[in-house]
Formats: sequence, C-alpha cells, structure tokens
Amino acid sequence: MALALPASLFAAPSDPADTPAKPSLKGQLLIATPAMRDPRFEHAVILMVRHGRDGAMGIVINRPLGEQPLADLLAALGAKDIAAAGSVRVFLGGPVQPEIGFVVHSSDYHRPDTIAVDGRIAVTSSREILRDIADKAGPMKSLIAFGYAGWAPGQLEGELAHNVWYTAPADPGLVFDDDRDKVWEHATAHRTQDL
Repeated sequence: MALALPASLFAAPSDPADTPAKPSLKGQLLIATPAMRDPRFEHAVILMVRHGRDGAMGIVINRPLGEQPLADLLAALGAKDIAAAGSVRVFLGGPVQPEIGFVVHSSDYHRPDTIAVDGRIAVTSSREILRDIADKAGPMKSLIAFGYAGWAPGQLEGELAHNVWYTAPADPGLVFDDDRDKVWEHATAHRTQDL
C-alpha cells in the first residue's frame, strides 16, 4: 500500500479552460440513486474533491473495509520504528488506483500537500499525516481511504443527465461521524435536488 497522490489529480486550474461550464460539484456529495446500475457504486456516497472541464475525482465515504492497526499501516507504508497505538478504520475510496491512500479530514489540520475541499473538509495524501495521527497531532476528524472514483472530461455530466446521482452539500457529520451503514440513507434525505 502506498499513501501517495499523483500531483495531476489536484493541480490548480492554470487557465480558463479548466473552469467547469456548469457549477463545480467540488465539496458536494454525490449519492447513487436507485437507477445506478454499476455494482461498484450501488448505494455509494462520494465526497467530490475535484470537478472541472478536465474531469472529476471523489472519494467514497461509506465502504468500510475494516479496522487496521495504525502501526501495521505505517509499517506497510515504509515507516520504521513508529510507536503507534490503536487501530483506524480503512475505507475503499473507489475502484481507481486502490493502492493510493487518502486521508479525508477536518480542516483544523494542514500540510503543504493538503487540498481544501471546502472550509470544513480537506484531503491529505502523505504518510506524514498518519504519523501525526499516531502522535496525536493529526486532525480532529479523519477517514482513511484507498482508491478513488474518477471521471474523464464530460463523463460525470453524462451520468448526471441519466439521473444516476443525487447531490447534497458535504456535511462533516455525514463524512466523519454518521453510522457508516446509514450514510446513504441520511445523505439521500439531505439531497438538494434530483438530477
């Protein structure tokens, strides 16, 4: 397992061509509708991290894989001699590059490679955040995921046109605190519109 992020996923827009034609869904939740036929996304709730003309990227927040001792996770990432107590819950963030790790977290934590999703939620993809979590110097709230959901330019817009996604504001309570078995149900109740 690697906790690394391809830099191109989060590159800042460099010209107006990267600006979406429609409002960006960055910072929103995508919620699979009953019309979703892809079993990888059935009842999925995805935190949208990026959305522009060059495509979209999000992290599924309701697919727990299980508990992992934090020391084992750090060791798998190449950290040596780290005394880390406790376990963390690990999630399947999506079907694309499941070997890449992400930490979705509260905005009280920031590193140079941290990406602000909105004013309350951020994403960091480095093993240093796991070390900080082990040292009790990490974010107050976090969700560790491997893999992500990605869309080519125009692909997500096509799916939205086929009514396979609802949207809702990204609520930190849904992202971090809600019962994972009820996230889809609660997110669906908060949807802003049927697309």
